[in-house]
Order: sequence, then structure tokens, then C-alpha cells
Amino acid sequence: MNVAIIGAGFAGLSAAYDLGRMGHKVTIYEGASQVGGLASGFRAPGWDWALERFYHHIFTSDRSLIDFVKEIDADDLLFFRRPLTAFWCGQHGAHAFDGALPVLLYPHLPLIDKVRMGLVVLLLRRRSDWRRLEKTTADRWLRRAMGDRAYEALWKPMLVGKFGEHYREINMSWFWARIVARSPKLGYFRGGFQALAERMAERVRDQGGRILLSTPVQQITPCDGGLTVLGPEGPSDYEAVLATTSPALLRRLVPALPESYTARLERLRSMGAVVMTLALDRPLTNGVYWMNMNKERFPFLALVEHTNFIEPAHYGGQHLLYLGDYLDPGHEYFQLSQDELLKRFLPALRLVNPAFEPTWVHGAWLHREVYAQPIVPAGHSANIPPLQTPLPGLFWASMSQVYPWDRGTNFAVELGRRAAQEMLRTLAVGRAAPAPRLVSEAER
Repeated sequence: MNVAIIGAGFAGLSAAYDLGRMGHKVTIYEGASQVGGLASGFRAPGWDWALERFYHHIFTSDRSLIDFVKEIDADDLLFFRRPLTAFWCGQHGAHAFDGALPVLLYPHLPLIDKVRMGLVVLLLRRRSDWRRLEKTTADRWLRRAMGDRAYEALWKPMLVGKFGEHYREINMSWFWARIVARSPKLGYFRGGFQALAERMAERVRDQGGRILLSTPVQQITPCDGGLTVLGPEGPSDYEAVLATTSPALLRRLVPALPESYTARLERLRSMGAVVMTLALDRPLTNGVYWMNMNKERFPFLALVEHTNFIEPAHYGGQHLLYLGDYLDPGHEYFQLSQDELLKRFLPALRLVNPAFEPTWVHGAWLHREVYAQPIVPAGHSANIPPLQTPLPGLFWASMSQVYPWDRGTNFAVELGRRAAQEMLRTLAVGRAAPAPRLVSEAER
């Protein structure tokens, strides 16, 4: 088959690898100047490794990605470490929460609440019936199971920070998936996730696949025997197309989709991401890699000191800090300039380290994406469209379809490979079916 894939992120690259491995001709269209999608990185002068635009790591439970890395002979890039993670707890400052002992030592909850919370987390990790959990919200379930004090102190701030005013809608299966999938050890790639994406792209090209960078698709339309993809240099026809785009972009690219289907896409809501990366001339925290912040006190949700996980030597000796947030796409952070956001963010760093001065900052980069975190209400599995769209030959794979799991490179790879198998199976059935016999006027 002659197949087009829209998007050179981890889903598109893994699908292209499997399709090429089966002998099919694959062309990937990518609007950006490099592969990697939301996991792509950038490199400043003096850096040996690229840094992700949006902070990334993987867990030891991310088997789809780990197995794929081995399959494409990229396991030389992968390594695991156990960095320190923490919560900013109300008025009490930072506290480690990377294991049972730090939770038990947390001084601002009664022991009975901490034990109860630990037992609930343990029971959740042993459950597998996520479909029952999706019938209720995380707000309701956690408050009842862990008690008001533990929920209000620890879990409600996380839900509010992640989903804003939508936090009461989020179903319990989303929370369950985060508990089940996480691990104390975190994985990273030598050269950054960009190095892995480049290795994936190399394998796709080895199999004869084409990757067209800086080539945004303008439209996808039905044609005789397949679909036409309109790019900057004109139209090209394919037997099948896999789009790894947001729901909004899919609607815009494919005007031939039926209204009943596009209405379903419109029901898929999401949060956007705004991430400011700073290069400092010294560390900000005392060895903490990841800190969930309290948004009642801070203008951002996550403070990630990347160089407390990966050595500063790979980044010219600079200490790299992410300040990130999930926000509705209409939030003012999507319109403010980098300098305006810096004025909002920098004063808050003194709450983390009273010695901080703006002169510590030697570089800043701002990255934004309006489609970054799906909103998953109760019963959300009924909202998710299948990979095959109503338009013959057109398939769609996005982070909205990895539910109940959270978005990430592991589930992007799993989804991309699943989409490739679905395409092969569906199109093979279509080819095997006998062609309809045309009936003449006389026979009628």
C-alpha cells in the first residue's frame, strides 16, 4: 500500500515503522522542522544534548516504549535513575513524596489519615477494573476513600492545578491510571527524547519511508480509490492516511467528514500547556527534580529542575528549570509575551529559594501548545471515536484515544502501533472483498 501519515511524533513514527516493516510505502508529513512532536527538543549554544520543549521522562512500567526501543536497537540511549520529587504543601513549603516513608513523615496530617491514604493507594495499585471507576469522579471517590483532610491537603490541589475549574468533572479511572503507571525510577535518553525520535526516524528511512519536514498538510479529500493529501507542493494520492493530529486540526483538514462524526470530535475537550524554561547559573532547589506547586501561591503548577535529574555538564554547565502549567486554551498565558510571563513567574522563585535573584537567569525559552491534556469526565470511554473514521481509508490516532492512560510517549508508541495494525487489518479485508458487479439498465 501507499500510505500517508500526518505528524512525525512518537505515534506517527512508530506506525510508520510497523507499516514499513511490513513492506508498505510510507510518507510522513510534518509541519515542524524536526521529528518528535510534543516530545521534540531544542538545543542552545554549548549544549551537547537537546532539551524537551515540554518536560519528559518515562516510568519503568512503560513497556510499550521500552520494548520498542529495544526492537529498533536504541536501548543504548535509555537509562533510569531515581530523582527526588516533592509537593509544595499549602503554607508549609516543600515536602518529599517519593515513597512510603516520606508520606509517613509528612508532619501536617494525623497519622491515621496518612495510613488511610497509603492503604487506598495500595488498593488502587492492585485494581484493574478501571471501567467501574470511570463511572464516578476522582473528587467524589477520593474524598470518600481518603477522607476530607488528606484529599484537601494533597490531592485536590493536584486536580485543581491540572484541570482548573474542570477538576470536579475528572473521572476516577484517570487518577487510577496515574497511580498504577508511575514508578519511583524515571527513565531518560542520552541526547534527550529528540535523540530517540531521530533514531526512530532513521529506522523509518532505512525501510524506504519518506519524512517530509516543514511540510504542513493543507487538506485531505476523498479520491477514486483512496485519499488525496494536499501539501505545499501540490496534491498526492494515497490508499490510506493516518492522521495523528488534535481533534480540531482533523476537523479542519478533512471537510468531508460527516457532521455526526465532527460533532463527536467537538465533544473531546482538552487543556493546553504553557512551559517556560530557564537557564540559571546555579541550582534553585536543594536537589529536588520535580515539585508540584500550590497554585493558590504560585503562578504555575510544576517546577521541574531538570539538572537535578540530568547533569548540567550536558547543557554547558547551566542549571535548567521548567516552570509549567496546564490551562484552558483561552487563558491569558497563551497571549502574554515571554517577558510578560517572566515578570509573573520570577518573583515566585523567591518563595522556593529566598536567595534567588533575577541575575541568576542567563536564558529563557517559552513553549505553548493548546492541545496537551485531554479532559476526561465520567463515562468518558463512550466519547472516544474508534481509530477508523467514517471516511474510507482515513484513520485517526491522538492522545485523546490512549484513555484511561495519561498522555505520554509510551502510550503514543502503543497507539501508533495499534493504529498500524488496524489499518492493515481493515484495508486487507477491503481488498479481499469482491468488487460490486455493475448492473445494466436492461437487467434492471
